[in-house]
Amino acid sequence: MKMKLFQTICRQLRSSKGFSVESAALVAFSTSSYCCGRKKNVNPYEEVDQEKYSNLVQSVLSSRGVAHTPGSVEEDALLCGPVSKHKPPKQGEDPRVPQNWFPIFNPERSDKPNASDPSVPLKIPLQRNVIPSVTRVLQQTMTKRQVFWLERWKQRMILELGEDGFKEYNSNIFLQGKRFHEALESILSPQETLKERDENLLKSGYIESVRHILKDVSGVRALESAVQHETLNYIGLLDCVAEYQGKLCVIDWKTSEKPKPFIQSTFDNPLQVVAYMGAMNHDTNYSFQVQCGLIVVAYKDGSPAHPHFMDAELCSQYWAKWLLRLEEYTEKKKNQNIQKPE
Repeated sequence: MKMKLFQTICRQLRSSKGFSVESAALVAFSTSSYCCGRKKNVNPYEEVDQEKYSNLVQSVLSSRGVAHTPGSVEEDALLCGPVSKHKPPKQGEDPRVPQNWFPIFNPERSDKPNASDPSVPLKIPLQRNVIPSVTRVLQQTMTKRQVFWLERWKQRMILELGEDGFKEYNSNIFLQGKRFHEALESILSPQETLKERDENLLKSGYIESVRHILKDVSGVRALESAVQHETLNYIGLLDCVAEYQGKLCVIDWKTSEKPKPFIQSTFDNPLQVVAYMGAMNHDTNYSFQVQCGLIVVAYKDGSPAHPHFMDAELCSQYWAKWLLRLEEYTEKKKNQNIQKPE
């Protein structure tokens, strides 16, 4: 009877804030008769502080009105149940290593500007040819899990908007991104003169979202400029190369309807950044190299954008993953015997 009373008191104390019962104390009060007795069935939910977590439940339920994007689909699965009966493939760490290693950084180049470097940001046009682009490689080598969630999101959007509505939604998203990049180019390029259309673009929520980021951006070296990796055989069009808080970075501007405060929420964007970085560091059109990356996620409502800075070490980690995706694309292309122009 005493032991039962003691257990009840311990449970009450554990549920109180700021108090915990040390394991050593439990051992000191244990007896042989208690250890050998029949184990009591305890409901694990009895000790849950429902008042403590009520705010969390309320915030999750209140967020259901947010527009659906691929980033919100996994949360939808927990709250609303599956759209289809198919289960997503299991996600795990990729144990593979690249078979054909090539360094992301160029030891023969410096990240410091040369006196002969042009003062005007480089803007090399992208030449469309049979060489695959970074975007194409990433799209063709998405994991089964990525394909599952993307298709699931598409199904949900079509159910809500219809086929035509979904096409219009995608067109609007593309147009918003294009205008956002045009406005940034007007801001960052010293040669650009503001037109009436540009002035309207500068009033958008996306620009308001990145204003605090732009204050730390200086020394622009390239804008909407093409890169090509002749050894690894791929091309790309990077958004910007500039200094962010004093460090030269490949900057990738993104828009999102859903907050993405963590770099893990940006999906393959880090791979895209390091792919551009590795190509630029070995492209003869550029006399300098970059060792850092920056992903900036802007929001339409003007809320502060999330900057995701990638130092040299993190870039090297993502570079290894990019090499694996590039090898996978090359192997897939050989097996399927396809080679279509971009």
